Amino acid sequence: MDETIIPIIEEELVASAKPVTTGGIRVEKHVDKRTETVDLPLTREQVDVRRVPINRVVDKIPTAHQDGDEWVVPVLEEELVITKRTVLKEEIRITKKRFQEHAVQDVELRRESADIHRIDPAGGAVPPKP
Repeated sequence: MDETIIPIIEEELVASAKPVTTGGIRVEKHVDKRTETVDLPLTREQVDVRRVPINRVVDKIPTAHQDGDEWVVPVLEEELVITKRTVLKEEIRITKKRFQEHAVQDVELRRESADIHRIDPAGGAVPPKP
């Protein structure tokens, strides 16, 4: 038997795109310059700062205030003040008194004594040495 091979064919579509330059633009920028004279008053202030040591105890907190052309700003610091003093709160008085009295009581006294007996190797008693 003769065999015949018949190919099966399929077509595929491949699509692609590529950029193509079709034209362009150019932008030019021009800057025109001119000079004008301006006369404006400018105000500038300068501040002089002086630190004035005071070191005085105050009863109330002073506020910042103006004294003529000068502003006075108080700078405060709290200081811890501890006072230590010795105060006699009370006295404890102790008096020693001595008394002698006779006490009659029945007292039980105990006394222990021991008798020692020697035993020989056979388990018998060995008489005490004189």
